[in-house]
Amino acid sequence: MAGRRRVSGTSVTALCLLFVSLAGCGGGPAVDAARAQVQSLLDRRAEAVLDRDAAAYARTGTRAGFANLRAVPLADWSYRVTALDRTGDTATASADLSYRVEGHDRSPVTTARSLSLSRDRDGRWSVDSDRPAKESGQQLWDQGAARVVRGERSLVLGVGQPDEKLRDYAGLADRAVPAVSDAWGPRWARRVVVLVPETLEDMAGLLGSSASSYRGIAAVTTGATGADGRAPADRVIVNPEAFGMLGDSGRQVVLTHETTHVATRAHTSAATPLWLSEGFADWVGYRGGDRAPAEVAPELAYAVGRGEVPAGLPDDEEFGFSGDADHLARAYESGWLACRLIAGHWGEDRLDEFYRAVGAHEHRDGAVEAAMRQVLDTTREEFTAQWQEYVRNTLS
Repeated sequence: MAGRRRVSGTSVTALCLLFVSLAGCGGGPAVDAARAQVQSLLDRRAEAVLDRDAAAYARTGTRAGFANLRAVPLADWSYRVTALDRTGDTATASADLSYRVEGHDRSPVTTARSLSLSRDRDGRWSVDSDRPAKESGQQLWDQGAARVVRGERSLVLGVGQPDEKLRDYAGLADRAVPAVSDAWGPRWARRVVVLVPETLEDMAGLLGSSASSYRGIAAVTTGATGADGRAPADRVIVNPEAFGMLGDSGRQVVLTHETTHVATRAHTSAATPLWLSEGFADWVGYRGGDRAPAEVAPELAYAVGRGEVPAGLPDDEEFGFSGDADHLARAYESGWLACRLIAGHWGEDRLDEFYRAVGAHEHRDGAVEAAMRQVLDTTREEFTAQWQEYVRNTLS
């Protein structure tokens, strides 16, 4: 997960169930039958969601959540039961929910859910509740009825937000997409999905984290990294409180920054350091603007003014949202100036090539060094010294 100024694993546990008719563990006929019945129930529930069939949905159990989904354009929606803990006529099912937003997602979003179920006198199971699994984030419609605004190149989903405000987000995203394509190239989906929750606490709920981790962070982008050439279903998630404090140009920079993460995701891997992924996104965000470097990098400029030039490019740990705000700002600013140096000295095409070359490596060790030799014809040591001089000259 990446953000401007981080999603879940699934564990499958073998469950031991004891019944009068079933001795010991091992998933005998009674357990297997119940699990198959619950899977069939969830298949019907998913079909009702896709068909927008409220009556069919109600026949599978609680109606909670159905109306919240009504406006969301869904191409796919399915459950896969991963475990069933049954006690008599009640059960708790662990399931993976996978869904795709129509016209935007090439790959599905998959999230872990916990469903409470009960069985009637006729032996039919029904859903009593459907919630995020422990340590999994909420989905936007878990927080209320989702409102949808379609932009020319974007889809904005909000809860507790007026349509006018959602249209403003769509406008920002629509302008961000061509700006990113101009810097990165057209070989990406060139569409973006933006989620706008009602509060900072709701933003944290979507991320399965605490609100304190994102206070002051205007937006983040979620998505799995991996240089396999396939872009997953990224989401730009906005913190409406911090975002609302920005001016027009700042809002555009943030949405362009986050859209850059969407565009580059297929070429971002575990080998990509945060100074490169965040610095590149900032470089695209500020590219074409007229702000002076000292305005873009005020914390680093202040340090340079005191004679404190960074000893090296920032480590990933320096990008932690819960740390010192000034230190975090200097990390972003350092990455931005590193990418700005590459674009100015070697050319923008070389910067793009360098980013892809780093992400093509399977592991972090040696990835940056190899790409610097291959693309920039320099060494890590030579580049660091050149970057330090560039920081000093640019911000003095």
